[in-house]
Formats: sequence, C-alpha cells, structure tokens
Amino acid sequence: MIALLALAIAAVIGAEWPRLSSRYGPEARAGRERARRKANFKLVPTETEKFEASVQRDLAELPTIEESDRHKR
Repeated sequence: MIALLALAIAAVIGAEWPRLSSRYGPEARAGRERARRKANFKLVPTETEKFEASVQRDLAELPTIEESDRHKR
C-alpha cells in the first residue's frame, strides 16, 4: 500500500514537473531577478514631456475670470 502511494506521488510529480520547474526552477529565479531589476528602473522625461508639464503649470497659474465677475462688468 505504501509502495502504491509512493508510485502515485511520483506519477503526480512527473506529470506536474514542467509546471513546477517553470515556477521554481532556475529560469523562474532568473525571471524574478530580472523583474526585481526592472522595478528599479526610472523613466527619464523627454524634452516634450517637460515642455508639456511646464505649459500645464503655466496654464494652471493663469488668473481666471469667474462667472460672477463677468456679469458685474
């Protein structure tokens, strides 16, 4: 009975080996390390993005005429 149980366990491990090795094997470790390195990358803003941000800041700082001020004039 114990031998049958051991054979069943061995069969399950044999059938699931590709999935287990992709999750816990050396390729998976390399993938996790790569993901960890990629998480530390920071994007450098381009000149276009910097320009857009400065224009948005300038537009946000412009004085506006409120609706109630328009009716008074």
